[in-house]
Amino acid sequence: MTDTKDLLVPDLGDFSEVEIIEILVSPGDELQVEDSVIVLETDKASMDVPATDAGKVTAIHVSVGDKVSAGASILAIEVAEQPDIEKTKLMSPAELMAVAASSSEAPYSAAKPESTAKATVSTELVVIGSGPGGYTAAFRAADLGMDVTLVERYPALGGVCLNVGCIPSKALLHAAKVIDDAAAMAGHGIQFGVPRIDAVALGDWKSKIVERLTGGLMQLARQRKVNVIQATAKFESASRLVLDNGETIEFKQCIIAAGSQSAQLPGSPDDPRIMDSTGALELDPLPKRLLVVGGGIIGLELAGVYSSLGTDVTVIELTDTLMPGTDPDLVRPLQKIINKRYEKILLGTKVSGLRATVPGIEVHYDGEKGSGTEIFDRVLIAIGRSANGSRLDADLAGVEVDERGIIPVDKQMRTNVPHIFAIGDLVGDPMLAHKASHEAKVAAEVAAGEKSSFDARGIPSIAYTDPEIAWVGLTETDAKRDGIAYEKAQFPWAASGRSLSLGRDEGMTKLLFDHESGRVVGGGIVGPNAGDLIAEIGLAIEMGADASDISLTIHPHPTLSETIAFSAEAYEGTLTDLYIPRKRKK
Repeated sequence: MTDTKDLLVPDLGDFSEVEIIEILVSPGDELQVEDSVIVLETDKASMDVPATDAGKVTAIHVSVGDKVSAGASILAIEVAEQPDIEKTKLMSPAELMAVAASSSEAPYSAAKPESTAKATVSTELVVIGSGPGGYTAAFRAADLGMDVTLVERYPALGGVCLNVGCIPSKALLHAAKVIDDAAAMAGHGIQFGVPRIDAVALGDWKSKIVERLTGGLMQLARQRKVNVIQATAKFESASRLVLDNGETIEFKQCIIAAGSQSAQLPGSPDDPRIMDSTGALELDPLPKRLLVVGGGIIGLELAGVYSSLGTDVTVIELTDTLMPGTDPDLVRPLQKIINKRYEKILLGTKVSGLRATVPGIEVHYDGEKGSGTEIFDRVLIAIGRSANGSRLDADLAGVEVDERGIIPVDKQMRTNVPHIFAIGDLVGDPMLAHKASHEAKVAAEVAAGEKSSFDARGIPSIAYTDPEIAWVGLTETDAKRDGIAYEKAQFPWAASGRSLSLGRDEGMTKLLFDHESGRVVGGGIVGPNAGDLIAEIGLAIEMGADASDISLTIHPHPTLSETIAFSAEAYEGTLTDLYIPRKRKK
């Protein structure tokens, strides 16, 4: 027995007259419950509308470009009689859009919606965490035909990176660069007025970027039929997770992608004026004086944002150098600039006490150049990140976790329990999103029965400071420490026409070569867009390229990418843009 029903536009919450940007079905198509039929787009996000009944499409009542509201008929479907079974509750577009919109306001809210699914979930593969590693693993496994459940403790997908890390911070860094570039043109004949900073509007713009990306991830999950559950997961055994919403998940395989969190300074008082990197993204109100504890990448990036927005910045770093572990010649141009811009940079200095007072946070520090006590309006703690491996009760599954929360894995990303994998920050340094996403594909492919392994020759690292600093492969610091023989060639950006046209001559590109084979084994760049340029050196390392492979590749002129080719030419002795005596025989 059959019945014809109209599929209606569901409740869209605060939205009405929402545009249809894509129709995914045609008359005659057979639909299953949850199959996407159209895509709606608001100024907040794009969202699929799913079928609520299974059957055959008999007519389409809308067209691309139409604007629809709740209750409008989308299509007619011939519905076959179904057995009386309990159906899974579908989230409406209104609910999904609300989740996407809320990601910027409270992506890490502890509040969770009441669960409607009381029964235990069984799945072929469960992924814990939806950051760049987690969602990549889930989507790749689904593409390979696996039944995938993705568990995320926060309302929006994307993890720290998309919600309160990589993406929002880069938006603010771009805003800071616009301010700095405008100011720099004053010396070249173009003067702008003093910028008026609307911290609320700037924050809203940043949040819209986040909403767009997280909303897109939710759409991708639905298109791949990945079952997304918002809950916090812990292991009950090697084949079962228990969730804080009362559900349990039985799984055949599991990928742990639970990430890391900001490390805390012991003894810090509980005060909103003491921030981690997440809190630092909330700019309103802008402080007059900011202390950044930690001179690593995260601390220096956020220090640059606040400085450009008019805050007086002081940086305290425990070691005797900024960005510890980075080659000093790459850090030097940045340090020369911020030495003039920041109120103070105190190296070899330890924060020995923080005290909340009415005027501000009282900070006591001890260092090589003496001790001091000062009051700051806000304090940013940026002393690194700690892995979340010890927060999952992984021992109940037999998974080994070390004292730092790191889970050891092999090249297939397997833990000591063969059907449980781990990826991303909680498998160790470098804690980078792009490393996690590559590890994720390996884990998903191995879980699906394919041959795959993580065997990268180089993983790029980037500091989105101004100037940017990027490196990949072997560093001089590591080579000298480990006694590795290498040869170096570099090209100063003061001889680059493109760099000079940008008004930035402080940069430098260098390549490191194996002493015996002459192949590229490492490289570093400091200067505008270094993060975009470093990929070519990474490719050269992966491909086993030598200097001639780079120098004989015609690079466009005038560009910053030429500086990589010029460095290779300097190594060969064929460079004509500078006079460097030839050292190597051809």
